[in-house]
Amino acid sequence: MAPDHDPSLPLDRRRFLTLGVGGAAVAATVGTALQAAPASAATSGAVLLAADEFDGAAGTAPNPGIWRFDTGAGGWGNAEQQTYTDSRRNSALDGAGNLVITARREADGSYTSARLKTEGTFTAQYGRVEARIRIPRGQGIWPAFWMLGADIGQVGWPACGEIDVMENVGFEPGTVHGTMHGPGYSGANGLSAAATLPNGAAWADAYHVFGVDWRPGSVTWLVDGIAQRTVTRADVGSSPWVFDKPFFVLLNVAVGGTWPGSPDATTRFPQQMLVDWVRVWQQS
Repeated sequence: MAPDHDPSLPLDRRRFLTLGVGGAAVAATVGTALQAAPASAATSGAVLLAADEFDGAAGTAPNPGIWRFDTGAGGWGNAEQQTYTDSRRNSALDGAGNLVITARREADGSYTSARLKTEGTFTAQYGRVEARIRIPRGQGIWPAFWMLGADIGQVGWPACGEIDVMENVGFEPGTVHGTMHGPGYSGANGLSAAATLPNGAAWADAYHVFGVDWRPGSVTWLVDGIAQRTVTRADVGSSPWVFDKPFFVLLNVAVGGTWPGSPDATTRFPQQMLVDWVRVWQQS
């Protein structure tokens, strides 16, 4: 999604720890709304390690024990036009079980939105990482569900690795993209998969489940439980494979940028991304 980064302060709370595939750690702050949820057919036989179902009163903040905020402007490495805030105008629960991330055009013509992350509160390594999302639409609108290597503060991007579970650019309403970025295969050279709806349908018309099945040496993208592509260690050739370590999760809606282009006269604001749930499973 974006190479730029604003590292968080270290977490200074007690945390509990559960073990993922191969002993990978999945951590979350004590007292967060990490809760059990019924397994779908796609995850039958798997163990749910962590989830946020976004249950809460309308207008309240997403759980601060799980989600932190990246804030500010500056283009975020992609010439994006929005300023990210931690205001409830840009991110809040809707009271119906959704997190709503809202991109707005302000009275002065500027844009605001939100970028949430689990850096400092929650990391995952291997398993099934999924979210049920209804994306926004419109020229210049760029929603994303993605992950960054937790060592980004030490090694930078792209050495930390990036797994884009789902991205959409508004000029392609019927196509979503998944991409992996690492040293030697970042930016336009990332390893990617795309899923396109038939008959001119748009992804923004309904909720869909976007995920990755992440194992040692491989990542498979899934849309509504259907595998799209698998990338393995062999696909990066002589470049480093940087995906066998903890990653944190991000959700955001960008406005403008080098890939989606700017909003135009057809773009309607506000635009909202609705996130029904985020779940991390350990695959048996």
